[in-house]
Amino acid sequence: MWTIIAGIFLVLHGMIHLLYAGQSARIFELRPGMVWPDGSWLFSKLLDDDSARLLTTILLVLSALAFVAAGFGLFFRQEWWQPTAVGAASFSSLIFILFWDVRFQALDAKGAVGILINLVVLFAVLILKFQP
Repeated sequence: MWTIIAGIFLVLHGMIHLLYAGQSARIFELRPGMVWPDGSWLFSKLLDDDSARLLTTILLVLSALAFVAAGFGLFFRQEWWQPTAVGAASFSSLIFILFWDVRFQALDAKGAVGILINLVVLFAVLILKFQP
């Protein structure tokens, strides 16, 4: 039972990354006036906003695929699901940290909740050693 719940959780968490990818690609707005990932503390100095948004979109799609793969790996009790989940959670957190605008307003719109969820995933896999 917990295996199914955890697998669904990983897949849904991956799907949320696709929503953020759509936001970064400007396909839609998750929230009116939301401009994330514009103004990244790192990439706004290196890339123009359009290039940074494209990079963010690509990275978020890769992260989503990794979470979905980890979820299905867990469903089918594959040994590789754990390193995949750890990699996806770490990679996802890195994306949101690198594309953060260093402002503490509206952190939920900048991936802070996703980072907290990633920490839960890392805790469950690395510390609690969650097994199907």
